[in-house]
Amino acid sequence: MASLERFALAPDLTICRILNGMWQVSGAHGRIEREKALASMAAYVDAGFTTWDLADHYGPAEDFVGEFRRRYVAERGEPALADLQFCTKWVPRPGPMPRAAVEAAIATSRRRMATEILDLLQFHWWDYADRRYLDALAHLADLRDAGAIRHLALTNFDTERLAGILDHGIGVVSNQIQFSLIDRRAEVRMAPFCRERGVHLLAYGTVCGGLLSERYLNQPEPRGSALDTASLQKYKRMVDAWGGWRLFQELLAALNEVATRHAVGITTVAVRWVLDRLAVAGAILGRRLGLSDYRDDNTRVFAFGLDAEDHARIEAVLAKSRDLLSLIGDCGDEYR
Repeated sequence: MASLERFALAPDLTICRILNGMWQVSGAHGRIEREKALASMAAYVDAGFTTWDLADHYGPAEDFVGEFRRRYVAERGEPALADLQFCTKWVPRPGPMPRAAVEAAIATSRRRMATEILDLLQFHWWDYADRRYLDALAHLADLRDAGAIRHLALTNFDTERLAGILDHGIGVVSNQIQFSLIDRRAEVRMAPFCRERGVHLLAYGTVCGGLLSERYLNQPEPRGSALDTASLQKYKRMVDAWGGWRLFQELLAALNEVATRHAVGITTVAVRWVLDRLAVAGAILGRRLGLSDYRDDNTRVFAFGLDAEDHARIEAVLAKSRDLLSLIGDCGDEYR
């Protein structure tokens, strides 16, 4: 088995470059059974996938992490937790951001996750017109400096607002954005800026909810009940905007050719492509804990590389797609 790649977001925070995404436990991807979920989390950790991405509003995700940490300590001892990384998010409703409210939100996440220090707190804000996100971030920076948060990060901020936050003197280590073969907006502004300013990217939507896989190769366009998860519905809309199902089939065919050359799957190629992009530290892959298991496929991402021939074959299709930056806007603009 290949050695899993790791990346230092900071000197004291090294992550696995494939992160376990926990949006799928929030209720929009089918029923998740608690005990099966916890067993699945243990299996991923034992396979080397030690980094988890979650949020305060992902249903029971923070509670699952708290219970997992308690059991992990009971079985392996407190020092073993140092090898795991749990990256949560705070997504407040825009409005006044007094220090007490920010402290209370972070205290709730720390309690739910059974930890004194949050490894990475990723902040999201829905409304740029309400600039009180700067107040929230200033309080979060104080909490970081006080030791309640190890590192501060962002989720779905565009390049302009990211620049403003940094220029405001608030340091962040990463920005989590949608980034895939379908959504390449980050390559225009975000990634070059992040490389220049030392901010890393965490990519989600990398496999488009499973659409970038053999399951959809040479298949009719899925509609209605065939799109049975929130992820499939979301990323099918992105495919439609990008170029539609016919062009998507061309892309899957090209990816299948590349995958066959390397004896891997289409999804594996799609993840490798994103991990090789400028400023990308890691890719977040959704885990339907207890329902599916992709440990072996994910490990293969680290066992091969894409060469010039592979990139040329893929780019020949990508060149036919629409410019999503002009259609949607910069990273995160789809939420505002």
